[in-house]
Amino acid sequence: MRQPFAQFPALRSGPAAALFAATLLALALGLAARPAAAGGEVTVSIDNFTFTPAEVTVAPGTTVTWVNSDDIPHTVVDKKQAFRSKALDTEGKFSFTFNTAGDFTYFCSLHPHMTGKVVVKPAG
Repeated sequence: MRQPFAQFPALRSGPAAALFAATLLALALGLAARPAAAGGEVTVSIDNFTFTPAEVTVAPGTTVTWVNSDDIPHTVVDKKQAFRSKALDTEGKFSFTFNTAGDFTYFCSLHPHMTGKVVVKPAG
């Protein structure tokens, strides 16, 4: 069996390998928490009665597009009524551009247990 990090002797030990893994995880989480660039686009998939990713952070001016990859209809409805899609059949799409900072919690009106969230905050 090939040793993962065999070419890096310092990473073979338990504490060094753990520190390396923790650093990579911190970097990944830090990048994931950054808002999408203003005017950018983000896609949320609807599949198996789930919005994926369940939460996205975007900058004002970003368009989020939901794509129904499920074999039954779904909707996308903001709890505060900022947006509402029609029923989306398979491969149906709904887009909304978020111009105002804030938290937007949404759900499927046909299957209310399905929820998601868009966090809009200025980059910086």
